[in-house]
Amino acid sequence: MRVVIETVPHAQQRYETCGDWQWDGETLNIRVSGLGDWRKEMAVAVHELVESLIAKQQGISEAEVDEFDMNYEANRPEGDTSEPGDDPECPIHAAHCIATAVERMLIPYLELSWREYEDAIGML
Repeated sequence: MRVVIETVPHAQQRYETCGDWQWDGETLNIRVSGLGDWRKEMAVAVHELVESLIAKQQGISEAEVDEFDMNYEANRPEGDTSEPGDDPECPIHAAHCIATAVERMLIPYLELSWREYEDAIGML
């Protein structure tokens, strides 16, 4: 297995997201929107890593996740800032919640506050 983490301009994401994962055979590609701070970018990457590995273990396909996420974004009500994975109908809802818990544990060790981290993501 190989894991590739890449920081990209936000406009280069496949859809409105700050972190995205895709499998290419045995290579896991994680794309993170540039946040101007390696710590914030790696926190997003860790979230994506945890989420993708749990999805793989549970047999949830990337196509299922992509379809849900893209439909969620396309039908997002104005002013709604929730994440697709927070929706209980999301196929990786549990994996997303676990990934968020890991992310929340990591943030203070990177000497960041959760608020400043979320604010940076919200500015994308």
